[in-house]
Amino acid sequence: MGYQIHQKNNVLVFTITRPDRRNAVNYEVMDGLDEAVSLAENDHSIKILLITGEGTQAFCAGGDLQEFHGLKTQEESFGMLSRMGGILYRLATLDKVTVAYINGTAVGGGCEIAAACDYRFARPGAKLGFVQGTLAITTGWGGGTLLYERLPANQAFRLLTEAHILTGEELNELGFIDQVLQASSADELIEQFEPVIQKTGPVLSAYKKMLTRKWIASDLKERMASEIYECSVLWESEEHHAAVGRFLNK
Repeated sequence: MGYQIHQKNNVLVFTITRPDRRNAVNYEVMDGLDEAVSLAENDHSIKILLITGEGTQAFCAGGDLQEFHGLKTQEESFGMLSRMGGILYRLATLDKVTVAYINGTAVGGGCEIAAACDYRFARPGAKLGFVQGTLAITTGWGGGTLLYERLPANQAFRLLTEAHILTGEELNELGFIDQVLQASSADELIEQFEPVIQKTGPVLSAYKKMLTRKWIASDLKERMASEIYECSVLWESEEHHAAVGRFLNK
C-alpha cells in the first residue's frame, strides 16, 4: 500500500509510503488522503491531521509522472486533477489543525499539498519548488490559489513563475515554511504541538472556521476549480507532453 494512517493520541498521521517513487502521488495515495481527511472530519477526538512522507529523501515529488503520463487529453487529465483538487479543498477547509512535515524534497504537487495545510515544518536542508512551469503546465490541484492565500501576492507570483527550487530555510524567511527543525519521525514532531493539543476540539474548530468562512466568502472553491481547469487545458499541449518525456528519459 502506498500510504499509512495511524493515530497517536489526538493526532492523525498520514504518511505517503512510496520512497522508491520519491513519495509521488498516484491514485492509491489520493484514496488514502481522502480516507484520512474523512477520518479527521468524523472523529471528534482528532485535533490535528499531520501529513508527511516515508524516509528522509522526499516529502512528495508531486504527481507520479509515470502513472499520469498516460493521460493525454484535457478531459482525461481533468478527471485526475479535479479529484486531487477536491481532496485538497477538503484538506484546506477541514475544521481541524492540519500540518505538513516536509521531511525531504517537495516539488510540484508536493508543494500544493503543503500549501493546503495550516502549518508547514521542514527538515533542515529540505528543498521545495512549485516547478510545474518547467513542465509547461500550471499548478493543477488548486495549490497555486492556496499559495496566494498563504503569502503576499507578489511573493507567491514569483515562486510560481520562476519555478525555482529553494531550501526550507529560504522559504522560512519568506513565511511559507513556519519552522525548520529536525524530527526523526512524525510522532516526534507531535511534541511541538502540545500547546495546540491542550486546547479543546471545539475551540480549535471555531478558530479554523473563522478562516474557512473568509475563504468561502472569497469563492476559494470556485477559484481552485478555475485553476484546475486551466491546467487541464495546458496538459494536452505538445509542449507539456514533450517536457514530461524529456523528464522521464533523463
